[in-house]
Amino acid sequence: MKSFADFGVNERICSALTSAGITSPFPIQEITLPLALSGADLIGQARTGTGKTLAFGIPLLQAADPADRRTTALVVVPTRELCLQVRDDLAAAGADKGVPVVAVYGGKAIDAQIDAIAAGAPVVVGTPGRLLDLLGRGALDLSTVTALVLDEADEMLDLGFLPDVERLIQATAAQRQTLLFSATMPSAVVSLARRYMNKPTFLRADVEEVRIAPETEQYFFSCHRMDKPAVLARILQTPGRGRCVVFSRTKRMADILAEDLRERGLVAAPIHSDLRQDARERAMAKFRTGAIDVLVATEVAARGLDISDVSHVVNYDCPDDEKMYLHRIGRTGRAGAAGVAITLALWNELARLEMIKKTLGIAAETHEVFSTSPLLDELFDLPARTAARAPAPRATTAPVARAVGDGEGGATRGDSARGDAPAVAGGAVAAGGATPTR
Repeated sequence: MKSFADFGVNERICSALTSAGITSPFPIQEITLPLALSGADLIGQARTGTGKTLAFGIPLLQAADPADRRTTALVVVPTRELCLQVRDDLAAAGADKGVPVVAVYGGKAIDAQIDAIAAGAPVVVGTPGRLLDLLGRGALDLSTVTALVLDEADEMLDLGFLPDVERLIQATAAQRQTLLFSATMPSAVVSLARRYMNKPTFLRADVEEVRIAPETEQYFFSCHRMDKPAVLARILQTPGRGRCVVFSRTKRMADILAEDLRERGLVAAPIHSDLRQDARERAMAKFRTGAIDVLVATEVAARGLDISDVSHVVNYDCPDDEKMYLHRIGRTGRAGAAGVAITLALWNELARLEMIKKTLGIAAETHEVFSTSPLLDELFDLPARTAARAPAPRATTAPVARAVGDGEGGATRGDSARGDAPAVAGGAVAAGGATPTR
């Protein structure tokens, strides 16, 4: 097994990685480090959770001079949470070398970020909007940036950041190294690479062959809208369950569902774009330490999150397409760990769910269940039910359905204002067991 030192990584960076418990590179790091450390442009594609951050972070840190106050390396990311996550990973890897890493993102006072840059920021990690704001104020000089990283490029495309990213690229030095990392490669991202990269090498690790983490078990259930909170609460009683991320379509539903789970005795918190940044950071910090073990997140808020020991992901609302499904369930089964992905679908979401399964080649059956179904007990080895653990669903979900009218048959990305579909009559519980997909 190769070590980072075998690739020519600086001794101080190796020692910092060892202190962080990282001793051997992942496949994406093994194939990208030789080229990236040589200064070549490259495009790296790999499944989420396979180590892309250090694949680009180590070359940036190796080239950075701690004594140089100028910004020579820039990492552009799509979301605030990912910005903090990348900053923390790079700061840990560069700790022994003494390379300052500054994070700049919206939702926080800009003055403190300006002061941090003025004090010396060889490596800056930021979201497009805040980076452009700092650039416009003259507080950030990108003309000295000779190493540029575009992380989660496909997510920046989905969020509409590509024009902002192009403005940032144009502000950097003409002679620079550009590294682009992405889980998928839509045509717009490929076009961006062609315009701004110098003969890049395309490297891919563990993408085509394994699109879903091999140790992730997948379950699919159809259930009644009013029974969904109870079904979720029942599944969350799985013995030995670790941290769980529950994906909700809307911000309002994330709030309602988190409160409902708390009333059922679970330690849950919502995270979405309407929350103040301080509240989002507190929720994430508690989730990372285990003080909160259920995070109810909207699609936008959870993009790019890399949290260890997430044992379960639940699609409380059916994903819009296979890309959204892959992104969501990628929060578990990371770095070779085992994981469980559960998708709950309403009757009018079943056609969409079956299309996602067909596209991804998933043969697992979709079973109709209620919160009282013996099938759930069999699949998840659940404890005996008690009335106190499964109260009736809260009536506050009803106004959401009335506001929607004809349900949520359409596919809307991000933090939309829509709610759940109207209630429908439940059918009989499907007989027989279910075989999880691996």
